[in-house]
Amino acid sequence: MQVTETKNEGLQREFTITIGAAEVEEKVNTRLDELRRTVQIPGFRSGKAPSSLLRKKYGGAVMGEILEAAVSDTSQEAMSERSLRPAMQPKIEITSFEEGKDLEYTMAIEIMPEITPMDFSTLEVERLVAKIGDDELEEALKKLGEQYRKSEPVKRKRKSRKGDVIVIDFKGSVDGVEFEGGAGEDHHLHLGEGQFIPGFEEQLIGAKVGEKIAVTVTFPEEYGSAELAGKEAVFDVDVKETREMVDTVIDDEFAKTMGQEDLESLRTAIRGRMETEYGGFSRERLKRGLLDQLETAHDFSLPEGMVGSEFDSIWEQHEQAKAEQRSSDDESAKSEEDDSAKSDDEIKEDYRKIARRRVQLGLLLTEVGDKNNVEVSAEDVNRALVQEAQKYPGQEKQVFEMYQSNPQAMASLRAPIFEEKVVDFILEMATVTEREVTPEELMRDPDAENKASDGNRDEDKKAD
Repeated sequence: MQVTETKNEGLQREFTITIGAAEVEEKVNTRLDELRRTVQIPGFRSGKAPSSLLRKKYGGAVMGEILEAAVSDTSQEAMSERSLRPAMQPKIEITSFEEGKDLEYTMAIEIMPEITPMDFSTLEVERLVAKIGDDELEEALKKLGEQYRKSEPVKRKRKSRKGDVIVIDFKGSVDGVEFEGGAGEDHHLHLGEGQFIPGFEEQLIGAKVGEKIAVTVTFPEEYGSAELAGKEAVFDVDVKETREMVDTVIDDEFAKTMGQEDLESLRTAIRGRMETEYGGFSRERLKRGLLDQLETAHDFSLPEGMVGSEFDSIWEQHEQAKAEQRSSDDESAKSEEDDSAKSDDEIKEDYRKIARRRVQLGLLLTEVGDKNNVEVSAEDVNRALVQEAQKYPGQEKQVFEMYQSNPQAMASLRAPIFEEKVVDFILEMATVTEREVTPEELMRDPDAENKASDGNRDEDKKAD
């Protein structure tokens, strides 16, 4: 094997590798001898078929097999001899080969960068802590009660109001022709919640029991059914009953419906859930602050192939979210609101920055974890697998089998566990201080805070 380096720029390496014709021929003959002992050729005893016949019958397949193995073996050998750690799968292209002649191919790789982690003992990070006061606990109880509010028939005759539930029969038509899915009986419609087409509920506020109302609405242009999108429809509605929402009494009986012994037990359970939730937010804010500092403190070259792959993944998610938003009739589906005023080029530039950050921090945390023997145990992975399976009640067995038969899926469980363990390793050396904040401040989006502070700085500059 002859290896010639043709490119050495930054993390980019390219080589031309030549395997002599004699070496290729030797490998082919060895493989044909192996076949001779196992294949059956009519007219010849086992193991006695002539090489010429074997070569004629199996030569093409053997040559392909040998070339693939030779390229794999020699490319690995070339990288090993030079202590090169490829960031991604090498790109290999066979440039010259004819039977009886040398095999020549090129190999292009991006190598992993050299990373020197900082002294983590110099890090100072802040843990935000929100304590659960009586007011927060009572507010959580109130919200829980609101989720279980019930409706009762209105005892006196009156017109329907926003917030009422009316029981209706309805039948819809376009140009006098009824359409599929446009009819219903004894439907409980909560006025003001936007369950129906825009404008439908508003025309039923002020209705009386026994009244028949013709409701005229126009389907949105982006409505899911192309046959109805943008068209005017008339719904004949019979108002059969008016019901009003009544507050839930938060007492021992309500607590029992929630699976608790009494109200005090319910309060304890809610406090526990809130502490877990606040703890999760606190951890995320602490980790975010740590990663921000690590990103700033480390500057090393990034494999552009890895950055490109990460960007492609982010962009694919972005495009999928846009497609889902276009097909949704829910006006609240505004996941891309921040991007709506930007061009695709501007959005792509933002996402490239995110991709670079992810790759940089991923490589750094991997380096720290590997150098310090941070390990993910089988118990850690199994625990994560159980938690994942529990998300799909009744399908736990299928989830287990899918992960256990898919190494890539198992790796997706291991990766976040490894990351958290490395973060904990770094935090043990860093100086961590605590600051008490309100629950609202704890759960506030740090990106929104940064935008607000940037805006304030811009205003200060204008004032100057």
